[in-house]
Amino acid sequence: MPVQDREKSMAKAAELTANAGEPRQTIGSVVTRSRAFLGDVRSEMRKVTTPSRAEVQSTTTVVIAAVFAFAAFFYVVDSVLGFALKSVLHWLGGAQ
Repeated sequence: MPVQDREKSMAKAAELTANAGEPRQTIGSVVTRSRAFLGDVRSEMRKVTTPSRAEVQSTTTVVIAAVFAFAAFFYVVDSVLGFALKSVLHWLGGAQ
């Protein structure tokens, strides 16, 4: 890359960096963008459907069952690791 081209690209990069902190939007563009955003939110909210009572009950049952299953799993793992740690400490001469 010739020196002259390199200097031009460096100058362009410096110019972009110098202008990075300046606001480039006007009040009108902010209002327009906000109005478009709210229009998009409204159209997406029209696509939302409320689940039926049966769907809510079935998913709630699954969640409660999963919580109990994970609780039992972690209880077993905690008990096994606690017993193993107590045995190792006892073997090393620690307190009972």
